[in-house]
Amino acid sequence: MEKHRFAQTSTALTVIILFLMMSASSMVTENSTIEETQQAPTSARQGSLDVDCSGYKFEDLFDYNFASFDVLLEDDWATAHMSAIAFVNGSNSAIVRENLDELFDGTPGGNNSWMSTDEREAVRAIGPECIADMDTRIGIREGLPHRGGVDWNDLEFVKDGIALDEVNLVPENHAEERDCQDLLASSDCKEVPVTITDDLQIHMFTKEGETHNVRFDQLPNSGVSNFTLALNVTNMSAASLVLTFPQLQGLRLVNSSLQDDNAESTAMPLPEAQYLPDGRLRVTQEVNYAANEYPIIRNLFLDFTTQAPETNGIPEWTASAPVDGTVIPFTEGTRILVEGEITELWAKDDSGWALDCVFSNQEWVGQWTTGLTETGALFLDGPDGIAPDATAEVECSVVDPFGATSVETRNWTFAQPFTSEAVISEAGDAVEFTVTPTGVVNELSISAHAHQTTTMGDMRMATLAGEASTLALPLDGLGPGPIMVMGQAQSNGMLDYDFMLDFNLEKASAPPVIEIDVNLDGTNATWDASYLKFTLQGKVLDPDGEAVTMSLTLCGYSTNDFVRSGVIWEIDVNIVSCSSQNPPVTTYDITLVATDDSGTMTTIQVLVPDPYANPQDPGVDEPITVEESVPAASMLATLSITLLGAAVVNQRKKQ
Repeated sequence: MEKHRFAQTSTALTVIILFLMMSASSMVTENSTIEETQQAPTSARQGSLDVDCSGYKFEDLFDYNFASFDVLLEDDWATAHMSAIAFVNGSNSAIVRENLDELFDGTPGGNNSWMSTDEREAVRAIGPECIADMDTRIGIREGLPHRGGVDWNDLEFVKDGIALDEVNLVPENHAEERDCQDLLASSDCKEVPVTITDDLQIHMFTKEGETHNVRFDQLPNSGVSNFTLALNVTNMSAASLVLTFPQLQGLRLVNSSLQDDNAESTAMPLPEAQYLPDGRLRVTQEVNYAANEYPIIRNLFLDFTTQAPETNGIPEWTASAPVDGTVIPFTEGTRILVEGEITELWAKDDSGWALDCVFSNQEWVGQWTTGLTETGALFLDGPDGIAPDATAEVECSVVDPFGATSVETRNWTFAQPFTSEAVISEAGDAVEFTVTPTGVVNELSISAHAHQTTTMGDMRMATLAGEASTLALPLDGLGPGPIMVMGQAQSNGMLDYDFMLDFNLEKASAPPVIEIDVNLDGTNATWDASYLKFTLQGKVLDPDGEAVTMSLTLCGYSTNDFVRSGVIWEIDVNIVSCSSQNPPVTTYDITLVATDDSGTMTTIQVLVPDPYANPQDPGVDEPITVEESVPAASMLATLSITLLGAAVVNQRKKQ
């Protein structure tokens, strides 16, 4: 019976994503077994994306070294984000490529022992539709703890929200790469042998513009009542599972159970639960399943409740927390005010803690919010257009996940300590950074420098009381391109404020500098004995430190055949292209062009006189003209020169 070839093609992505999405044909059941892979029905024909991947199980077909899965349940207790990444290394990567190539049997380039970019693009195109037909390995059920074959509320994939990508499935510019040999291959198709062992990665995430890629049937009580989360981890050789739940006071993991073929097991470590600074509960489970354990069915059960624990301590402030009256600085447009590694020292609690802050100013209530992010950073969110001298007082408490609140509160003030503006200096060598105090503190110390991604200029400092001050931040050592202003503001009674400000500034590219060596006789060129070529030497450098390319044009032909050593350059110039013209050119007007990485170029003209001309003739002077530097339009073509022989010399001697 003829196989459905395109159905096999559609499963190629399934093979990759199977472990990423923890895909199986059914959720956790008491009597579930892993069956042999069966050909699933499909309405697809070659060239169609109408695929049906339901019923496929491919765990036993795919070897990966490690995978991580992250499921973030949204506040509606229905939709979720699932992201995953799998690492396939060494010999396992060759197995993956071979399996994929075989599964593409019947399609252009398929099952030919080569993995092509066309096959890769087919995987990306088919994947979301194929995955949408499959079930996840995750289910949830409200009520008392559940085990075994109950009616689970399965997590399902949402096709429109699925995005897929890979890294290095077809390595770019591989030593064994070739153009695709299939007649139906795309014009830019490349392929590599399936036997290569270059590491690869497979990624799944939520498609840009979509809010989720998986969903449950919404839990009736939105997690408030007891519930069990079940996961089938059979054949997951090495993985990390991270489950993050919405912020819900009192939510906690109370029990877990691992079962192998419905019997309690200790084959995996216990899950770890932690409360994030924003109040959400995160559960991490390390998964392992040895190859020799197959066909054991391994299920993991996690039991949750919102019932308060029998004992619970009260969170407390520490001596590291800001005291009453402390100014917490910010600038408009900056959300993160204090990093998590600092705030984590402000309080302590056995179960984790968060901040609960209330604004005293009525104009701030309902418009501004503050608290801790997932990483513990202190944030401030609000509308744009706040007055520079506006302040907001907040009263903050420390709260734990079960509602316990610190006895003491802390009163702080949010304020902008300064406003600022910046321009590039007229000379282009500095950023003129003007800082104006707002008066919320008596004295302000500012340190700042011009900043790029990996480079920074020299630091400049100033102390401000009431008047504005301008700091000239040098651009020495910075390359052409965008520039930001980075620095710190300090004052008594105010937290140190680290800022990074973007004024949409750019450092212009300085043009390269070309120098030509002059011989003792005052000429630039050194002729060889045949008088068929001459040598030019000199130096080239870029004030910005960028790499520089060079080209030379003579008699309509160009070359970049320079010998370079640091800033020193040398080139042999053949005159055949000039001598072959009618009439022959005997005075050599050379154009030298130096172009830096920013595309800025410098052009100079060098006149090399006829070596047979009368030395007393004033026409043999060698002027050098520097032209205005302009952005490079294109690379100059390579000069193609052929030697004509001694006849050219004889002809010129007669002249």
